[in-house]
Amino acid sequence: MQLLKDKILKEGRVLSETVLKVDSFLNHQIDPLLMKEIGEEFANRYSDDVITKILTIESSGIAPATMLGLVIGAPVVFARKRKSLTLADNLYSSKVHSFTKNETNEISVSRDFLSSDDNVLIIDDFLANGEAVKGLLDIAQQAEANVIGVGIVIEKGFQQGGQLLREQGIRVESLANIKSLANGQVEFFD
Repeated sequence: MQLLKDKILKEGRVLSETVLKVDSFLNHQIDPLLMKEIGEEFANRYSDDVITKILTIESSGIAPATMLGLVIGAPVVFARKRKSLTLADNLYSSKVHSFTKNETNEISVSRDFLSSDDNVLIIDDFLANGEAVKGLLDIAQQAEANVIGVGIVIEKGFQQGGQLLREQGIRVESLANIKSLANGQVEFFD
């Protein structure tokens, strides 16, 4: 998706050979026009599929997932990283390790919002090692939902997550796939 790649090149900041900061448009401040285009692009890529639920994880996956939900008319369910008084039982849960934050969270989704009747598309902002997606896949499996695929805004293709998911036969659609962040420069796969 050229618009996204241009935004990454213009506003993204390479912090190291493994860390790209895109907080000016994706995961702190949100560019709603870009998110609208992202939602439409995911809708186009999965236009042959019947999606009944979009599953994501808080918080950076919510904006692209919501825009997709708006385009296709499907509800968005997001896994919470912290339990609240209103989300205490009757849950699907999985553990997810964040390498960026160096912490492990138990993510949870209410059993009221995901079932075996659902065709689920998983959406997330980044794919690096694949831990968040693995946790979401685990939750979908617990619900016995049918996972149609995974939509990723930015994939770090130089890390193993995408390859591992594809080797399992999971359809992964990434809107921007980064080949390298070496020497402070973003290089994309074609």
